[in-house]
Amino acid sequence: MSYVKPAQLVPTIIDAGASKVLLSARDTLVRSTMGGAILAIAAAFAVTVTVTTGHAILGAVLFPVGFILLYLLGYDLLTGMFVLGPLAWLDKRPGITVRGVLRNWGLVFVGNFLGAFAVAVMMAIVVTYGFDTPPNEVGQAIGHIGEGRTVGYAEHGASGMLTLFVRGMLCNWMVSMGVIGAMVAKDVPGKAIVMWMPVMLFFFMAFEHSIVNMFLFPSGLLLGGQFTIMDYLIWNEIPTVLGNLVGGLLLTGLPLYLTHGRPAARRGAAPAHQDSEPSTTAELDLVPERA
Repeated sequence: MSYVKPAQLVPTIIDAGASKVLLSARDTLVRSTMGGAILAIAAAFAVTVTVTTGHAILGAVLFPVGFILLYLLGYDLLTGMFVLGPLAWLDKRPGITVRGVLRNWGLVFVGNFLGAFAVAVMMAIVVTYGFDTPPNEVGQAIGHIGEGRTVGYAEHGASGMLTLFVRGMLCNWMVSMGVIGAMVAKDVPGKAIVMWMPVMLFFFMAFEHSIVNMFLFPSGLLLGGQFTIMDYLIWNEIPTVLGNLVGGLLLTGLPLYLTHGRPAARRGAAPAHQDSEPSTTAELDLVPERA
């Protein structure tokens, strides 16, 4: 497995962020819709494995297959863009503005939700035979996940909200390391291994991922979960998105940038990106595409 050192890695991350922010609206929506859909089907697969085998660790071990596939195909998740976009702005890349970063986040959020919701509807059809029968064992499990991670937090009030936010932070600390991991190696097996490790960790520890939840909670509502849309938004999705943003940027993006990015350049280090190369299809589009 070829290894890209951190000093070479950071310019590649920044290049990828600039490319994503400047991508056309159409391409951003298509890539994020497919990203949300693939992650959702992987979540459905992991829940199915857990329910049918009775071993949650097996679901966690197998869940990263979706994450690996979507990044190898160059699709996008909001959690990854919470790291890539801001670093391109901090580095003052031409054309990268706060407005552009926020525009990208909005488009990716919409696309991720569309993809995840579409899979939620299709899986609801699968586990109920087209809504002709009550949910099967997997459908019931999904409904209970939605209950426990909405009204379950609400029962604890402010302490529940704090726990939800921190779980969101810890989640995107791990997930964004998976995103960066895709650029640490130059071959497919290496990329897969580095992405697999932190994503398995977040899933098994039940940290809160805003895109996975775009599948789990609409699915739960479709399958009779005892919570409301407002419960989902207030006691999960909104705090989770904020926690994902803070965790990814504070615990992954900024430490790498501060110690291997601009400070190194100011100390007179040689430009690190001369020997680096794009590491995934997501990073191959380094020629800006404007909407």
